[in-house]
Amino acid sequence: MRYLPQTKKSRDNMLSAIGVTHVDALFTDVPAEALNHNQFNLPDHQGELAVERTMNQYANQNRPASAGRFFLGAGAYYHHIPATVDYIIQRSEFLTAYTPYQPEIAQGTLQVIFEYQTFIAQLTGQDIANASMYDGATSCAEAGLMAMRVTGRKKIMIGTPLHPHYRETLMAYLNNLPDADIEDHITSDTACVIIQSPDFLGVPHAYDDWRKRCDAVGALLVVVVTEIVSLGLLPAPAQADIVCGEAQSIGLALSYGGPHLGFFACREKYLRQMPGRLCGRTVDADGKPGFVLTLSTREQHIRREKATSNICTNQGLCALAFTVHMSLLGEDGFKTLARLNHEKACYLADALSGVKHVKLPNPHFFNEFVIEIPQKSDVVLDHLRRRDIIGGYAVSDHHILVTATEMTTDDDINMYARALSDILTEVSA
Repeated sequence: MRYLPQTKKSRDNMLSAIGVTHVDALFTDVPAEALNHNQFNLPDHQGELAVERTMNQYANQNRPASAGRFFLGAGAYYHHIPATVDYIIQRSEFLTAYTPYQPEIAQGTLQVIFEYQTFIAQLTGQDIANASMYDGATSCAEAGLMAMRVTGRKKIMIGTPLHPHYRETLMAYLNNLPDADIEDHITSDTACVIIQSPDFLGVPHAYDDWRKRCDAVGALLVVVVTEIVSLGLLPAPAQADIVCGEAQSIGLALSYGGPHLGFFACREKYLRQMPGRLCGRTVDADGKPGFVLTLSTREQHIRREKATSNICTNQGLCALAFTVHMSLLGEDGFKTLARLNHEKACYLADALSGVKHVKLPNPHFFNEFVIEIPQKSDVVLDHLRRRDIIGGYAVSDHHILVTATEMTTDDDINMYARALSDILTEVSA
């Protein structure tokens, strides 16, 4: 971000130009309880060099996954990204491309989006996929809203442990809708059942029984996938009506939480209720193949009350990174990557379960699973961090969600097991 200092005179001139006397007047429409009146813990005005030093000090407090042994997943995963991905997405024709409103000058961007949609449709076993969304959480929430439009119902059931951020985002959407809510069981008022697989605790699920239960009451089946690499080993959720989730694992770094890549796919009969936009392949007046925006049911293109979504981006550069990485992997490479992830997780599970007092509540997983320990999870994770090991995510006082990917070495795993054994002994003493 460029350094753009403002003097009091320049701020006063801007305020005068828009007809207000104080900057607080710009926030009169924000509820008072939502405003933060506290002072931020930031230094006073400084020159550019001093600001750079301060910001670098803040940045250096971060600990990237590549800096040590890393076993954290819980919805965002540490995978290898080929150098080719970064090279291609930084080409000016992609990096600076805007929304492809004019197909005659945006064929490259449109083709990438079309190929991205094709990958997602093939991976999920669905008929169509849109041109991506903000992230997995908003994609899940949009799936719930779409199910409501299709069925005319206002209730949603969550059938398996759902990522807490996804649930919070879904609730934020539903809180603004009359009578909309999350329920504990399927009824005749259920618009959809949301199944995450592998779920937030790492357990994969079958869909046949859920499909039957949804069909019995006319509800849609929504499958959420937060680790898209799992689709290289587990069956595609073809039984679902909607499949959505997070595709960050392919082509995108963790980036301390984003930007990431939400994906969304569904059956063709629900095409016009799908949020976002859809790119299609056609021919021009000379019969040559080309690509266009086939469907754009966003509020930018049609009357707001008729829009299926107010998401105004297709995360185009993130979708490009995914598409490049998938093209490099190919079908065999993607399956190999998934198998390698599972093998690493199995090695990790064997190593940790061999530690005294450590238990595995569920032996079924893809590349992450829960371990049960006798000591407090937060205390143990803090001890691991002191040994430069990011040991996972505390899901409860005595349960930690741990992850292994192709980036996890056998030495990392062995070191984790030894450190955990030592720490459990120390904390118990």
